[in-house]
Amino acid sequence: MIILSNIRKLYDGTSARSEAVHEHVDVWIQGGKIEALMPHDPQRPMGAEVQRIDCSSLTVTPGLIDCHGHVTISGVRNEDMDMMNSQAGLLYAERILFTTLVDGGVTTVRDVGGATHFLKRMVDDGVIIGPRLKIAICMLSTTGGHADFRGSDRCHGEVSRLWPPGPGRPSSIVDGPWECRKRVREVAACGADFVKICTSPGVISPSDKLEHRDFTQEEIEAICDEAAGRGLSVAAHAHSKRGVALSIDCGVQDIQHISFMDEGLAERAYAKGCTVTPTSWISRSLPYASGLSPFVMEKVRQVAEVHSQAVRIAHGSGLKILAGTDPVLPNMHGRNFMELVSLVEDGLPPLVAWFGGTGLAAEQVDQQDSGKLVPGHRADLLLCEGDVIDRPGLFDQGALVEVVKDGVGYRGRITGIPQRTFGSSVQQVLKKNQS
Repeated sequence: MIILSNIRKLYDGTSARSEAVHEHVDVWIQGGKIEALMPHDPQRPMGAEVQRIDCSSLTVTPGLIDCHGHVTISGVRNEDMDMMNSQAGLLYAERILFTTLVDGGVTTVRDVGGATHFLKRMVDDGVIIGPRLKIAICMLSTTGGHADFRGSDRCHGEVSRLWPPGPGRPSSIVDGPWECRKRVREVAACGADFVKICTSPGVISPSDKLEHRDFTQEEIEAICDEAAGRGLSVAAHAHSKRGVALSIDCGVQDIQHISFMDEGLAERAYAKGCTVTPTSWISRSLPYASGLSPFVMEKVRQVAEVHSQAVRIAHGSGLKILAGTDPVLPNMHGRNFMELVSLVEDGLPPLVAWFGGTGLAAEQVDQQDSGKLVPGHRADLLLCEGDVIDRPGLFDQGALVEVVKDGVGYRGRITGIPQRTFGSSVQQVLKKNQS
């Protein structure tokens, strides 16, 4: 039994209300799960088998849940994608997973395109160190749509550089209602936990314009119907008003990016029970990215002008807002907490942002045993210096002391918390680089 004793401040992940914040409490951990959370009592008797850890100077939160991850992407230039698809791709994915957990404080990732069931199993089996994964495997779009990274000088039949088909992953590019149904069946057979589609063009894709269309309504309805028949939810990439509207009308559960969402669309989404994942940090980061074409940078500019307003509209309409990083630039992995910072800068109260990256996120990605510091849930916790609950920006100033996943620590900064042994040579090098 481990007791995190006399925690200065704790957010339990159960809501976005002040009742979810506690001071001077103890968290009891046993067998990788939360045993109890109770007010600190220095007179409470302790058995010899109890390891008590003084946390009187620390802030504790649930481990983060990133609702828009890409653990196989380390950049969006052609050379980045070629590397990702080479033999070295798995090593880069291992590095991304490691830093996402150990530096980013993320204990669960919903990967919305790229990660296969093989990679998920490697994490679950402890071969690779990283957050547990919920996977879409593919990001479905049409020929010439957001998942089609071939550029203007394409050859007929050339395969997109973005997640080409391979073991455990069919092509992301699909056309026509019946082929869409077949592709959903394929990703389900490959072990997908949910389905990711594009109901609008994208920002960094090389040939589609934001105001154009990706899938037709018939195709989206076919995907959503087929996914529902297999017990899978659907998340949609949607920047444009048309893309957001199609998502709402066709049965998409989670709408991502929402750059051009207005009040009317927000009200329709609320009435349908949709959640939204704004991905605010990437919208703020892309204007400073290098190596992007003038065509892409014009789309970046268009989105940057409206995105914060869309987040405020979504919040004002009462929509459930999830925290998702969309880390497609090299310096984003391991700083996933910056999505909380960006959401707050866009106008969300800190606890709303925190709830969207912990308890609410856990419910929406179907990981109900995580995200909350309540009895019976996984012991996924962050131990921090400073009040990261009110000021999540402190994470980027070194506030993160320890990351605990299933009761095991990964940073070695707190005496008394069992630590994960770093096995492979790659992991040893990565750990050394973090110290």
